[in-house]
Amino acid sequence: MKRREMLLTTGAAVLGLPMLSLGQIVESHGRRKPKVLYFTRSAGHEHSPIARKGKELSVSEKLLTEWGRDAGFDVVCSKDGALFDGDLDQYDAFVFYSSGDLTGKCGNPQPGKAMSPEGKKKLLAAIEAGKGFVGIHSAIDTFRSEGIDPYIAMLGGEFLTHGAQQEAPMKVASPEFPGMEGLGKEFTIHDEWYAQYKFPKDLHVILVQETEGMEGKMYRRPSYPATWARMHGKGRVFYTSMGHGRIWLNSPTFRQILLGGIAWASRKAGNDVKPNIEQVTPGANQAAK
Repeated sequence: MKRREMLLTTGAAVLGLPMLSLGQIVESHGRRKPKVLYFTRSAGHEHSPIARKGKELSVSEKLLTEWGRDAGFDVVCSKDGALFDGDLDQYDAFVFYSSGDLTGKCGNPQPGKAMSPEGKKKLLAAIEAGKGFVGIHSAIDTFRSEGIDPYIAMLGGEFLTHGAQQEAPMKVASPEFPGMEGLGKEFTIHDEWYAQYKFPKDLHVILVQETEGMEGKMYRRPSYPATWARMHGKGRVFYTSMGHGRIWLNSPTFRQILLGGIAWASRKAGNDVKPNIEQVTPGANQAAK
């Protein structure tokens, strides 16, 4: 039976949803707290959860910092691409909520500098060598080009388009993945849903975008991955298409899923993942015509 997201806004306790405690995981393994870089530079459209007012942190930056403190990891927030020319070894994982060509000019004024081509190469090399990466929503609408950019190849899919915000069913394809606790076989949640394609065969699909009944011709296609994980060399990569707007403020489910992804990407929870895209979403690359 589908659970309505509006019921979740009153708190996870209403449905008995456990909040992932990354701090407990770290403590049980006797390791230091993970350190995460939350990077929110936008060369294209800047979404409201990452928009700052002056020097004040954005809504999502404040929330992820708070959630990290509660869950047991440290968060460094930045829009400065120059960081990637520096020491990346200090971070366990990189969390991106970005858009556009981050090595180019920004459509909106952004603090700091653009990412250098060398910094981009350093980021991808760090992930391939074992660092974690978490992409949120428009992180998949970043560094897109005529071909498949190395960043897109790392992330595991490419943004095509999206329709109006709406409530949509998410099928849980990987119930053992961190952050899926208590969600059942399927749940319903409201957000802006990206239509994506160019999925590689090595994706481990976590949540499936069930397209039947969705409004918009871009969704007239077989079900496809909405949240997934994959290995990029030795690095763990997690992506969720969730995160457009107020879901940050009113969805314990989104918080749980995101924290689960960060825990997995930073190697504090879960194991390596096996590809399952051909089993759970065999028509994933059949984009709407």
